[in-house]
Amino acid sequence: MKTAVKTRLVEVVVPVHNEQRALRASIERLHGYLAGSFPYGFRITIADNASSDTTWQIAQELAACHPEVNAVHLEEKGRGRALRQVWAASEADVVSYMDVDLSTDLDAFLPLVAPLLSGHSDLAIGTRLVRTANVVRGPKREFLSRTYNLLLRGVMGAGFSDAQCGFKAARTEIAQALLPAVEDQEWFFDTELLLLAERHGLRIHEVPVDWVDDPDSRVDIVRTAADDLRGMARVARKALSGAANLPVPARVQQARLPKGMARQLPSFVVIGIVSTLSYLLLYSLLRLVAPAYVANAVALFVTAVANTAANRRFTFGVKGSAGAIRHQVEGLIAFLVGLALTTGGLALLPSGAPHRVELVAVIVANGLATLVRFLLLRVWVFNPDRRSSR
Repeated sequence: MKTAVKTRLVEVVVPVHNEQRALRASIERLHGYLAGSFPYGFRITIADNASSDTTWQIAQELAACHPEVNAVHLEEKGRGRALRQVWAASEADVVSYMDVDLSTDLDAFLPLVAPLLSGHSDLAIGTRLVRTANVVRGPKREFLSRTYNLLLRGVMGAGFSDAQCGFKAARTEIAQALLPAVEDQEWFFDTELLLLAERHGLRIHEVPVDWVDDPDSRVDIVRTAADDLRGMARVARKALSGAANLPVPARVQQARLPKGMARQLPSFVVIGIVSTLSYLLLYSLLRLVAPAYVANAVALFVTAVANTAANRRFTFGVKGSAGAIRHQVEGLIAFLVGLALTTGGLALLPSGAPHRVELVAVIVANGLATLVRFLLLRVWVFNPDRRSSR
């Protein structure tokens, strides 16, 4: 009996940085799974980005042991940088990646890539944020993840549910068409790629996954959150200016934002980033002399007043003093929402939590409050139909 020839090729990239502890066992497990149950040809590429431990040596040993395993070394750190280099040079039908900890159950891999191999979809992502996903992780990471993705959907208009799950794939020609327009080289790379794909009308398939958190994760949450906010502002400006028109399939239709939002969103994002940074500075200074709840309330009130005034003038184009007091009073509703969210975030922290953890809590809560603020300002406080009816 003849063995079926596997004519399609899927490349699985595993980006690593100083992963000597987990690398060998994870790659052996992944290779064993794919060799035993995956019905298509596969190649595993270990993308070592600037490791300073024995990760690169282990990667070379694994490549020497298994013909399907390849190892690539980069001199600079960055998950996005590693994926860009491997995907850009790939000759596979589908390129994908997964985190080295293999937090996602591998049984989801075939459902992830099958719609891409059939031509039904252009990109595919694992999602932990739908009802049918089975996720085991702590409340802090759950809160961070849901807030970030809610912000993406509310402010950026994203239609996908989970931008951060380290379990993604794309048809190779689609990935290679998008890569030149993706600027980020680190953690925001995935989000930027997905936002760009969605803007061009590409089909993104979502697969609910079983996912178990890696307690040894070394992601710098504060720095990553700040980088994500900057990335979102940059992508918003770029998308709304029409700067990234790429050679993607002709069936694509440009996504259209609601009336007026194309003009309002870039200004709101810039003002929001300045407000957030000002809030963090003021909060940190006040914490030297006041309890966390007091510092949070004062810093939030001051920046909320300034934020409403700036958005009134620059985002929604309202000039003159007429209605200014009413706008500030109504804008305080957004302040109260932000106060409730940030106070709740601080209340969830254990007693004696370090200042760094406090900052993470208020940054995440502020991100969610920013979404609520934009919606309130746009559909209520500065709604032109409401203004004209007065």
